[in-house]
Amino acid sequence: MKLTILGGGGFRVPLVYGALLTDRAEGRVTRVVLHDLDAERLSAVTRVLAEQAAGRSDAPEVTATTDLDDALRGADFVFSAIRVGGLEGRADDERVALAEGVLGQETVGAGGIAYGLRTVPVAVDIAQRVARLAPDAWVINFTNPAGLVTEAMSRHLGDRVIGICDSPVGLGRRIARVLGVSDPREAWIDYVGLNHLGWVRGLRVAGRDELPRLLADRDLLGSFEEGKLFGPDWLQSLGAVPNEYLHYYYFNREAVRAYQEADRTRGAFLRDQQAHFYEEMRRPDAEALKAWDRTRAEREATYMAENRETAGAGERDADDLSGGYEKVALALMRAIARDERTTLILNVRNKGTLSVLDTEAVIEVPCLVDANGAHPVAVDPLPDHATGLVCAVKAVEREVLSAAESGSRTTAVKAFALHPLVDSVNVARRLVDAYTAVHPGMAYLK
Repeated sequence: MKLTILGGGGFRVPLVYGALLTDRAEGRVTRVVLHDLDAERLSAVTRVLAEQAAGRSDAPEVTATTDLDDALRGADFVFSAIRVGGLEGRADDERVALAEGVLGQETVGAGGIAYGLRTVPVAVDIAQRVARLAPDAWVINFTNPAGLVTEAMSRHLGDRVIGICDSPVGLGRRIARVLGVSDPREAWIDYVGLNHLGWVRGLRVAGRDELPRLLADRDLLGSFEEGKLFGPDWLQSLGAVPNEYLHYYYFNREAVRAYQEADRTRGAFLRDQQAHFYEEMRRPDAEALKAWDRTRAEREATYMAENRETAGAGERDADDLSGGYEKVALALMRAIARDERTTLILNVRNKGTLSVLDTEAVIEVPCLVDANGAHPVAVDPLPDHATGLVCAVKAVEREVLSAAESGSRTTAVKAFALHPLVDSVNVARRLVDAYTAVHPGMAYLK
């Protein structure tokens, strides 16, 4: 089976390949093709994978190419993990937004909109090529903003594109851990929303909802990442546990101030950190796997550091530093390729699951996965406060898709202005001006 990874020079690729090395069952991936526009990055990541596979005669064969069509032909699965504009673009997203006093995070608020506006046209082109060159392939989308990009691609690939994110999985795992559930896979997680905008409303073990026990215990609530971020009082008020990214909404003023006062934004930190890694890889004697693992550990330890500092949450727990995208992706791929039925929280088309959204809207929800793809599970309606946020952000996503399709600057301004975290139409206009000035990928807006 052939797996093509778009963005194959990216930093998360060794996590995926490491997961593939654990799979020895019949029908496993035997060929991995890495595609990236940057040949030097491809070379560096290929070295890391070679060291991962050292001594393994059954390791999937790895090839690398800068030719997108060659990479796609004959693929059974396509992992899309591209970053249009690179980390320099992410740093610019943050800088421009913070200068206007609004959030620049890569998937939330102004930064997420800017990232989406330059990513959607590229993602649509990829989807159209997949439909033409590998019509039987399944696309697993890692590319952020994951829900928005998955919806853009679904207009050309239908249900054969599925978006993934490790945030809901990590949240469910942490809740299960503090509740003493020995095997998180035995728990049913009642989670629903959009990507980076969802809530855990229940966690059932052997048919019993254990979440009320957690919400009633302030000590337990304060013992894990989300409890530290949001505080027990707010979680008890909500009667649910939000995805960590909702910290940007519920504590927006504090988050913006923390990012404005930081020495560097998250994007600038990652840009500099990864530039150092790729620079190190230019040395023929560099130990690629050790350098990558050291860089990855620092990356994970500093994740959402400003938010945790604002909340007084302290350092991340060691159990939360091991990643998760690759595990979700591998479980999804196995379920489809081998009909190993499983349940995963995924980004898929709504199909009536959330009645407040239309059938084509991509949502993040538990899905039953089999050889025919991912099937969203029926869920209870969201409470009014959550419904309001979900509908508002989905409306913004639709304006982004419309702007990307039409090239309308006016529609792009509307997307920014309608977002709950952008507080002025004039700010929205200035954001569009500033972003089009720094991002070649947004030059199509007229």
